[in-house]
Parts: sequence; C-alpha cells; structure tokens
Amino acid sequence: MTDEIPHARPSPAPRPTRLWRWRRNPLRRPTDLVQAWIGLALTLAVLAATPLAMVLVGTIVHRSLQQTADEQAQSRHRTPAVLLHDAPRHPEPGSQEDRHTRYPVKVRFTDPTGHSRTTTTEVRPGLPAKSTVQVWTTDSGKIIDPPWTAEQIRSRTLGSAGVAGAGVLLAGALAYAAAARALDRRRLADWDKAWAQTAPRWTTST
Repeated sequence: MTDEIPHARPSPAPRPTRLWRWRRNPLRRPTDLVQAWIGLALTLAVLAATPLAMVLVGTIVHRSLQQTADEQAQSRHRTPAVLLHDAPRHPEPGSQEDRHTRYPVKVRFTDPTGHSRTTTTEVRPGLPAKSTVQVWTTDSGKIIDPPWTAEQIRSRTLGSAGVAGAGVLLAGALAYAAAARALDRRRLADWDKAWAQTAPRWTTST
C-alpha cells in the first residue's frame, strides 16, 4: 500500500498592511509613527474644514450674486419687440436641437425713453414677421442679457462651493505630501548615519 501524498495547504492570507505604521514592530521607525499621526490629523482637519469652507464660500458667493441680480433687475427692462422679417426655419422642426437653436433677426422696439430703435436679437426658429418677442434693454435702449435667474444663481453658488471644497482637499493632500517628503529625507539621513557607523565593522583589511 503506497502512502498518499498529502494535499498542499494554501498559503496563509497576507496580513493587511494599510495600518502598519500604527502597529508595533521592530521595523517601524519613529518617523513612520509621526507620518501616521500627521495623516490622521490632516484627515480630521480636511473632514472638518471642507463643509465649513463650502458653506462659507457658498454664502458669500450667493449673497454677491443675488445683489448683482437685484441691480440688474433695476437697470434692465423687459420690452416687447416686433420681428421685421421671418426667422429661418430649423431643418428638423420639433427636434431637441430645434428647441435650443436661436437665429439672429432684426427687430424694432421702443426704448425706455420712448424712442423707436431697430437692432438684431436671437429668436426661435420659424417665427414669422410681425411676431412679438420679449427683449431686455438698458436705460439707454441697448439690448442686453436678462437678469440672472434664481437657477443661475444657485448653479454658480454650487459651483463655487464645490471649488472651495476641492481646494481644501487639494491643500490637505499637498500638506501630507510635503510632510511625507520631509520625513523621507529624515529617514534617508538616519539611514546614512546608521550605515556610516555600521560600515567600518563590515570592512576587512587585507
């Protein structure tokens, strides 16, 4: 009767090394623990500062944009204007692109001072001549963009808040990278010093 060859046992799963700087072991250097504490401190600081920065910047930006929108609403006037000729038709009426396409067309309107003016503005495709559209004008009668809407203010505010949050995250990452680089230089210096003390004992005279 032949002996059976035992089945090979699977090698043990490797131990996780993500938190090795926190574990006591003979290979851990003091600078490793310092780097771990720096990483923890920066993580907590970033977690606390990110929402604070987003709220602070968002509040400031929203207040500024709302003030600008209020000033625009006071200095800009919604005015009816009449098309002087037909607007071009879009090749695909009713399509998604058709709903967003605008064509420049000459229009006539009366400015806030009572003077009749003729200028060019963008209108929806297919509007016939003598159709009435709404334009925004300044006190002097110049056509201008409408005041910012609440949705535009909200979008710009969220964008600014997002940039502020990303800035905090980037600052934390750069701070950790700078600290890690400084500690690496310290470790290399310690290694050179230790090697300078050990190397003579490895040297043999001939």
